[in-house]
Amino acid sequence: MLVDTFGRTIDYIRVSVTKQCNFRCQYCMPDTPMDFFDNENYMPLENIVSFLKIAIDEGIKKIRITGGEPLIRKDLDTFIASIYDYAPHVCIALTTNAFLLKKYAYSLKQAGLQRVNISLDSLKSDRIIKISRKDALHSILSGIDEAQRVGLKIKLNMVPLKGINDDEIISMLEYAKSKGILLRYIEYMENTHAKWGLKGFKEEEILSIIEQKYSVKQIEKENFGPAKIYETQENYAFGIIAPHNDDFCKSCNRLRLTSEGTICPCLYYQDAVNAQEAILSQNPNQIKQVLYQSVFNKPEKNHWNEEMNAEDISARAFYYTGG
Repeated sequence: MLVDTFGRTIDYIRVSVTKQCNFRCQYCMPDTPMDFFDNENYMPLENIVSFLKIAIDEGIKKIRITGGEPLIRKDLDTFIASIYDYAPHVCIALTTNAFLLKKYAYSLKQAGLQRVNISLDSLKSDRIIKISRKDALHSILSGIDEAQRVGLKIKLNMVPLKGINDDEIISMLEYAKSKGILLRYIEYMENTHAKWGLKGFKEEEILSIIEQKYSVKQIEKENFGPAKIYETQENYAFGIIAPHNDDFCKSCNRLRLTSEGTICPCLYYQDAVNAQEAILSQNPNQIKQVLYQSVFNKPEKNHWNEEMNAEDISARAFYYTGG
């Protein structure tokens, strides 16, 4: 069992299989060239499977595949099938922008994928283009429909941004409700790779907007997850992920493995562990050593707060850590 120095059981790992993405979202990587490639630095998927088998043996119960955009990586269904065949009890999930999901949803489901989190920041085509630099709304919505058709469990993620999509906070809730899907609003997380001057909404601001139309009550915090769960008077549940709040980190049970073989104990904390050599060697003792070192390095809380100075803003790219 993996337990950090603050008594939290670590049983969830997010695995980035690529830094590449077919979007250039304003809050993530807007200035990265569209022809950015980094294939030569990838950890081979078979080596990652060997790492994950040991992590599972040590207590990992949930694996989320991320990027960049993970659906860009070839043979993803084979990768998922290898994990599922070894440990069918482990929950395997995927985070995606859904641009390619219609094409791959069925094969991923057949391989053993259970859940998918989909980024959807607007229901208006021109705004999706503005946010992501991709004319993608139709593909995203088609991907959602196909994922539902094949039986994948879905969550939608929206990052409300001031002056960009803030007038869609309620309409996004109503869309998710109509599809029977949990929507989670995510506070914009400041980072040096985002577009300069971008402003997001804090939890209380999001709730204030929703409460202009709906009565809302908090019902529970997502079990070992990052979201606080709220419910409207019509019994529709939605979540808010608020990393700026003090209680965000109290139940954190996650590690992050980058596509280059670095284990990040925290999304916004720099004390990472280079696991590349251990993963490439597939040496069980080395893998256990870097795994336990990562858990030991896990901080009590992240560095996001209300009084952040410019020099305090995270310099780690989300497309590097996998969000």
